[in-house]
Order: sequence, then C-alpha cells, then structure tokens
Amino acid sequence: MAYVSQELKSKLAPTIKAICKRHGVSATLAVRNHSTLVLNVKSGVIDFFDSFNRTIDERDPTGNKRINPAKDYIQVNPYWYKEHFDGAALAFLREVIPAMNRGNHDNSNPQIDYFEVGWYIDVNIGKWDKPYTLVV
Repeated sequence: MAYVSQELKSKLAPTIKAICKRHGVSATLAVRNHSTLVLNVKSGVIDFFDSFNRTIDERDPTGNKRINPAKDYIQVNPYWYKEHFDGAALAFLREVIPAMNRGNHDNSNPQIDYFEVGWYIDVNIGKWDKPYTLVV
C-alpha cells in the first residue's frame, strides 16, 4: 500500500528545494492522503506552457493544433514527461521527478491488476484556482 509520511517529505525536501532554486522555480511540497508526494510549482522563469503546447502539437500525427492549449495549469504525467516537454522545462523535470522518487519502489504488474508502490508523485504546474506565474 502506498504511504508517504511527513518525515519522508522532510527528508526529500532539501534536495527538491535546491533543484527548484537552481532552475529559478518557486514551489511547495506537500503530502496528500498519506499516499502522494505533491510538488506544486507556483512561479518561475521556465515557460512550461510553451514547451508543453509546442511539444504536444509537434507530436500530433494529424498535424492539427489543439483547440484548447494549456494556459493556466498542467498536471504533469510523471511517466510521460520526457515526451511532453523540452528545453528548460524538461531539464527541470528530469531532475525533480527522480528526486521525488528517491527511495521509492514500484513492483506493480498492470497485466494482473496488481499495484504496489512506495508512494505516488504528482507535479502540478500552477493549480486550477491559481495559475502558474511566468517571471520574466
């Protein structure tokens, strides 16, 4: 059963905060439902939306641009972020996601509907009620 404690969050926080500072990003770290470590990125110098929208549009096999591109917040898929971002956004996520998973395990087998992880992670760029602020 997935479980993440406040102690584990406190142990991982200095590394995660250092990564955020190095990339010019302001973020908060939280624990949700004792099972998920959540990083909420509030503001920074990285344009996540340009990176995400451009990368998604380039990968669309039909060549069509999306009707509703991301503009306020993005819930990052921790399994597909390498395909959804590029540039500075990808460099940040390549550092912070492994740091959030340090000490974690995943013995899941979706073919038999068996899921066993140490804890889940969520990375949110902005929130539904408070958009990410790009600092220029």
